[in-house]
Amino acid sequence: MLKNTFRQVPGIGFKTEQRIWNSGIMEWDGFKAPYPRGFSRRQLDDLESFLEESKKQLENRNPGFFTRRLPPKLHWRLLPEFRDSIAYLDIETTGTAAGYDRITTIVLYDGKTVYWYVSGQNLENFKTDVQKYDVIVSYNGKCFDIPFVESDLGLRLDQAHIDLRYILASLGYKGGLKRCETLLGLDRGELKGVDGFFAVRLWHDYQRNNNIKALDTLLAYNIQDAVSLETLMVTAYNLKIKATPFADSHRLPSPPEPLVLFRPDRETIERLKRETYYTY
Repeated sequence: MLKNTFRQVPGIGFKTEQRIWNSGIMEWDGFKAPYPRGFSRRQLDDLESFLEESKKQLENRNPGFFTRRLPPKLHWRLLPEFRDSIAYLDIETTGTAAGYDRITTIVLYDGKTVYWYVSGQNLENFKTDVQKYDVIVSYNGKCFDIPFVESDLGLRLDQAHIDLRYILASLGYKGGLKRCETLLGLDRGELKGVDGFFAVRLWHDYQRNNNIKALDTLLAYNIQDAVSLETLMVTAYNLKIKATPFADSHRLPSPPEPLVLFRPDRETIERLKRETYYTY
Protein backbone atom coordinates (compact mmCIF):
# COMPACT_ATOMS: atom_id res chain seq x y z
CA MET A 1 0.00 0.00 0.00
CA LEU A 2 2.92 2.36 0.55
CA LYS A 3 3.65 2.50 -3.18
CA ASN A 4 0.08 3.74 -3.68
CA THR A 5 0.44 6.37 -0.95
CA PHE A 6 1.01 10.08 -1.61
CA ARG A 7 0.15 11.47 1.84
CA GLN A 8 3.80 11.41 2.96
CA VAL A 9 4.48 14.22 0.48
CA PRO A 10 4.28 17.68 2.12
CA GLY A 11 1.09 19.46 1.07
CA ILE A 12 -0.73 16.31 -0.05
CA GLY A 13 -3.89 15.75 1.99
CA PHE A 14 -6.87 13.43 1.75
CA LYS A 15 -8.62 15.22 -1.11
CA THR A 16 -5.46 15.67 -3.19
CA GLU A 17 -4.52 12.01 -2.86
CA GLN A 18 -8.05 11.07 -3.93
CA ARG A 19 -7.72 13.40 -6.91
CA ILE A 20 -4.43 11.74 -7.90
CA TRP A 21 -6.03 8.28 -7.74
CA ASN A 22 -9.12 9.45 -9.62
CA SER A 23 -6.88 10.71 -12.41
CA GLY A 24 -5.65 7.15 -12.96
CA ILE A 25 -2.31 7.55 -11.17
CA MET A 26 -2.39 4.71 -8.67
CA GLU A 27 1.25 4.35 -7.60
CA TRP A 28 4.54 6.21 -7.42
CA ASP A 29 5.91 4.89 -10.71
CA GLY A 30 2.73 6.00 -12.44
CA PHE A 31 3.15 9.64 -11.50
CA LYS A 32 3.95 11.00 -14.95
CA ALA A 33 2.26 13.01 -17.68
CA PRO A 34 -0.58 13.59 -18.22
CA TYR A 35 -0.64 14.93 -14.64
CA PRO A 36 -3.78 15.68 -12.64
CA ARG A 37 -4.99 19.24 -13.09
CA GLY A 38 -4.40 21.78 -10.35
CA PHE A 39 -0.65 21.36 -9.82
CA SER A 40 1.87 24.04 -10.69
CA ARG A 41 5.13 23.06 -12.37
CA ARG A 42 6.99 23.71 -9.13
CA GLN A 43 4.54 21.55 -7.17
CA LEU A 44 4.97 18.75 -9.68
CA ASP A 45 8.75 18.97 -9.45
CA ASP A 46 8.62 18.88 -5.65
CA LEU A 47 6.20 15.97 -5.70
CA GLU A 48 8.31 13.95 -8.14
CA SER A 49 11.42 14.64 -6.08
CA PHE A 50 9.71 13.49 -2.87
CA LEU A 51 8.38 10.34 -4.54
CA GLU A 52 11.91 9.48 -5.65
CA GLU A 53 13.03 9.90 -2.05
CA SER A 54 10.15 7.68 -0.94
CA LYS A 55 11.29 4.95 -3.34
CA LYS A 56 14.82 5.18 -1.98
CA GLN A 57 13.68 5.01 1.65
CA LEU A 58 11.45 2.00 0.97
CA GLU A 59 14.28 0.25 -0.88
CA ASN A 60 16.55 0.95 2.11
CA ARG A 61 13.94 -0.51 4.46
CA ASN A 62 13.45 2.67 6.48
CA PRO A 63 9.91 2.61 7.91
CA GLY A 64 10.63 5.60 10.15
CA PHE A 65 10.69 7.85 7.08
CA PHE A 66 7.01 7.05 6.56
CA THR A 67 5.79 6.98 10.18
CA ARG A 68 7.31 10.43 10.70
CA ARG A 69 5.50 11.84 7.67
CA LEU A 70 2.15 10.05 7.78
CA PRO A 71 -0.45 10.82 10.45
CA PRO A 72 -0.78 7.99 13.03
CA LYS A 73 -4.19 6.96 11.69
CA LEU A 74 -2.50 6.15 8.33
CA HIS A 75 0.36 4.05 9.71
CA TRP A 76 -1.60 0.93 8.74
CA ARG A 77 -0.32 1.49 5.21
CA LEU A 78 3.13 0.18 6.24
CA LEU A 79 1.83 -3.31 7.03
CA PRO A 80 2.43 -5.28 3.80
CA GLU A 81 5.82 -3.79 2.98
CA PHE A 82 7.27 -4.24 6.49
CA ARG A 83 5.31 -7.22 7.76
CA ASP A 84 8.40 -9.43 7.86
CA SER A 85 10.08 -7.04 10.31
CA ILE A 86 7.23 -6.23 12.73
CA ALA A 87 7.24 -7.08 16.43
CA TYR A 88 3.89 -6.94 18.21
CA LEU A 89 4.68 -5.77 21.73
CA ASP A 90 2.79 -5.92 25.02
CA ILE A 91 3.97 -5.58 28.61
CA GLU A 92 2.59 -6.24 32.09
CA THR A 93 3.68 -4.46 35.27
CA THR A 94 3.51 -4.78 39.04
CA GLY A 95 0.77 -2.15 39.19
CA THR A 96 2.36 -0.44 42.18
CA ALA A 97 2.55 3.30 42.86
CA ALA A 98 4.23 5.67 40.44
CA GLY A 99 7.98 5.47 40.81
CA TYR A 100 7.80 1.90 42.11
CA ASP A 101 5.96 0.21 39.24
CA ARG A 102 8.11 -2.33 37.38
CA ILE A 103 7.79 -4.61 34.37
CA THR A 104 6.81 -8.17 35.21
CA THR A 105 6.53 -9.76 31.76
CA ILE A 106 7.00 -8.72 28.13
CA VAL A 107 5.86 -10.53 25.01
CA LEU A 108 7.14 -10.02 21.46
CA TYR A 109 5.34 -11.71 18.59
CA ASP A 110 6.59 -11.44 15.01
CA GLY A 111 3.74 -13.22 13.27
CA LYS A 112 5.52 -16.56 13.50
CA THR A 113 7.21 -16.95 16.86
CA VAL A 114 6.24 -15.85 20.37
CA TYR A 115 9.03 -14.59 22.64
CA TRP A 116 8.35 -14.04 26.34
CA TYR A 117 10.41 -12.38 29.05
CA VAL A 118 9.93 -12.62 32.81
CA SER A 119 11.35 -10.36 35.50
CA GLY A 120 14.01 -12.19 37.49
CA GLN A 121 14.53 -14.73 34.71
CA ASN A 122 15.30 -13.50 31.19
CA LEU A 123 14.08 -9.89 31.00
CA GLU A 124 17.52 -8.66 29.92
CA ASN A 125 17.29 -10.76 26.74
CA PHE A 126 14.53 -8.45 25.50
CA LYS A 127 17.06 -5.66 24.95
CA THR A 128 18.88 -7.71 22.32
CA ASP A 129 15.91 -9.47 20.76
CA VAL A 130 13.85 -6.34 20.09
CA GLN A 131 16.66 -4.86 18.00
CA LYS A 132 15.98 -7.47 15.30
CA TYR A 133 12.82 -5.63 14.25
CA ASP A 134 12.31 -2.42 12.29
CA VAL A 135 8.71 -1.78 13.36
CA ILE A 136 6.92 -2.14 16.70
CA VAL A 137 3.14 -2.46 16.85
CA SER A 138 1.32 -1.82 20.13
CA TYR A 139 -2.00 -0.68 21.52
CA ASN A 140 -1.58 2.60 23.40
CA GLY A 141 2.15 1.94 23.40
CA LYS A 142 3.04 5.56 22.67
CA CYS A 143 1.57 6.57 26.02
CA PHE A 144 2.39 3.48 28.06
CA ASP A 145 4.40 0.48 26.82
CA ILE A 146 7.23 2.22 24.97
CA PRO A 147 8.08 4.93 27.55
CA PHE A 148 7.69 2.37 30.36
CA VAL A 149 10.10 -0.08 28.70
CA GLU A 150 12.61 2.67 27.97
CA SER A 151 12.50 3.95 31.55
CA ASP A 152 12.46 0.61 33.35
CA LEU A 153 15.04 -1.18 31.20
CA GLY A 154 17.19 1.82 30.37
CA LEU A 155 17.15 1.50 26.61
CA ARG A 156 15.98 3.50 23.63
CA LEU A 157 13.50 1.94 21.21
CA ASP A 158 14.23 3.75 17.95
CA GLN A 159 12.10 1.55 15.73
CA ALA A 160 9.19 2.94 13.77
CA HIS A 161 6.09 2.57 15.93
CA ILE A 162 2.53 1.82 14.87
CA ASP A 163 0.05 2.45 17.69
CA LEU A 164 -3.21 0.65 16.91
CA ARG A 165 -5.10 2.83 19.33
CA TYR A 166 -5.16 5.68 16.80
CA ILE A 167 -5.92 3.51 13.78
CA LEU A 168 -8.80 1.70 15.49
CA ALA A 169 -10.15 4.96 16.91
CA SER A 170 -10.27 6.41 13.40
CA LEU A 171 -12.50 3.45 12.50
CA GLY A 172 -14.78 4.09 15.49
CA TYR A 173 -13.34 1.41 17.79
CA LYS A 174 -12.40 2.91 21.16
CA GLY A 175 -12.31 2.03 24.85
CA GLY A 176 -9.20 -0.10 25.21
CA LEU A 177 -7.78 -3.24 23.63
CA LYS A 178 -10.32 -5.68 25.11
CA ARG A 179 -13.29 -3.53 24.11
CA CYS A 180 -11.96 -3.21 20.56
CA GLU A 181 -11.60 -6.99 20.40
CA THR A 182 -15.19 -7.43 21.59
CA LEU A 183 -16.53 -4.90 19.10
CA LEU A 184 -14.70 -6.72 16.30
CA GLY A 185 -15.99 -10.13 17.39
CA LEU A 186 -12.77 -11.58 18.82
CA ASP A 187 -13.16 -14.20 21.58
CA ARG A 188 -10.57 -14.68 24.33
CA GLY A 189 -11.89 -18.06 25.40
CA GLU A 190 -10.65 -19.09 28.85
CA LEU A 191 -9.07 -15.67 29.33
CA LYS A 192 -12.35 -13.81 29.01
CA GLY A 193 -12.70 -11.40 31.93
CA VAL A 194 -8.97 -11.36 32.71
CA ASP A 195 -7.65 -7.81 32.39
CA GLY A 196 -4.65 -5.67 33.31
CA PHE A 197 -5.71 -5.39 36.94
CA PHE A 198 -6.07 -9.17 37.14
CA ALA A 199 -2.63 -9.58 35.57
CA VAL A 200 -1.21 -7.69 38.56
CA ARG A 201 -2.97 -10.13 40.90
CA LEU A 202 -1.51 -13.07 38.99
CA TRP A 203 2.02 -11.73 39.35
CA HIS A 204 1.61 -11.14 43.08
CA ASP A 205 0.18 -14.65 43.52
CA TYR A 206 3.19 -16.05 41.70
CA GLN A 207 5.61 -14.01 43.83
CA ARG A 208 3.99 -14.57 47.23
CA ASN A 209 2.88 -18.17 46.86
CA ASN A 210 5.38 -19.47 44.30
CA ASN A 211 2.36 -20.43 42.20
CA ILE A 212 3.82 -21.39 38.81
CA LYS A 213 0.30 -21.78 37.45
CA ALA A 214 -0.29 -18.09 38.16
CA LEU A 215 2.78 -17.20 36.11
CA ASP A 216 1.65 -19.53 33.32
CA THR A 217 -1.74 -17.81 33.32
CA LEU A 218 -0.11 -14.38 33.27
CA LEU A 219 2.06 -15.36 30.31
CA ALA A 220 -0.94 -16.85 28.51
CA TYR A 221 -2.74 -13.53 29.01
CA ASN A 222 0.26 -11.41 27.97
CA ILE A 223 0.78 -13.57 24.88
CA GLN A 224 -2.90 -13.29 23.97
CA ASP A 225 -2.58 -9.49 24.07
CA ALA A 226 0.43 -9.51 21.74
CA VAL A 227 -0.98 -12.09 19.32
CA SER A 228 -4.28 -10.22 19.21
CA LEU A 229 -2.43 -7.14 17.97
CA GLU A 230 -1.62 -8.85 14.69
CA THR A 231 -5.24 -9.87 14.18
CA LEU A 232 -6.39 -6.33 14.94
CA MET A 233 -3.69 -4.88 12.67
CA VAL A 234 -4.81 -7.01 9.70
CA THR A 235 -8.49 -6.36 10.47
CA ALA A 236 -7.93 -2.61 10.62
CA TYR A 237 -5.90 -2.73 7.39
CA ASN A 238 -8.69 -4.53 5.55
CA LEU A 239 -11.31 -2.12 6.87
CA LYS A 240 -9.20 0.86 5.86
CA ILE A 241 -8.58 -0.24 2.28
CA LYS A 242 -12.34 -0.44 1.69
CA ALA A 243 -12.25 3.35 1.33
CA THR A 244 -9.52 3.17 -1.35
CA PRO A 245 -9.42 1.87 -4.94
CA PHE A 246 -7.43 -1.12 -3.65
CA ALA A 247 -10.15 -2.87 -1.63
CA ASP A 248 -9.99 -6.07 -3.70
CA SER A 249 -6.36 -6.16 -4.83
CA HIS A 250 -4.75 -5.39 -1.47
CA ARG A 251 -6.89 -7.34 1.00
CA LEU A 252 -4.93 -9.54 3.42
CA PRO A 253 -6.01 -12.96 4.76
CA SER A 254 -6.56 -13.42 8.48
CA PRO A 255 -3.32 -14.40 10.24
CA PRO A 256 -2.94 -17.93 11.63
CA GLU A 257 -2.87 -18.58 15.35
CA PRO A 258 0.63 -19.37 16.70
CA LEU A 259 1.54 -22.25 18.95
CA VAL A 260 1.25 -21.04 22.55
CA LEU A 261 2.96 -23.10 25.25
CA PHE A 262 1.14 -21.54 28.20
CA ARG A 263 -2.44 -22.26 29.23
CA PRO A 264 -4.54 -20.32 31.74
CA ASP A 265 -5.28 -22.17 34.96
CA ARG A 266 -9.00 -21.92 35.73
CA GLU A 267 -8.55 -22.85 39.39
CA THR A 268 -6.12 -19.97 39.93
CA ILE A 269 -8.35 -17.54 38.04
CA GLU A 270 -11.46 -18.49 40.01
CA ARG A 271 -9.62 -18.36 43.35
CA LEU A 272 -8.24 -14.89 42.65
CA LYS A 273 -11.67 -13.71 41.52
CA ARG A 274 -13.12 -14.84 44.85
CA GLU A 275 -10.30 -13.21 46.80
CA THR A 276 -10.74 -9.98 44.87
CA TYR A 277 -14.49 -10.03 45.51
CA TYR A 278 -14.11 -10.49 49.25
CA THR A 279 -11.22 -8.02 49.50
CA TYR A 280 -13.01 -5.22 47.68
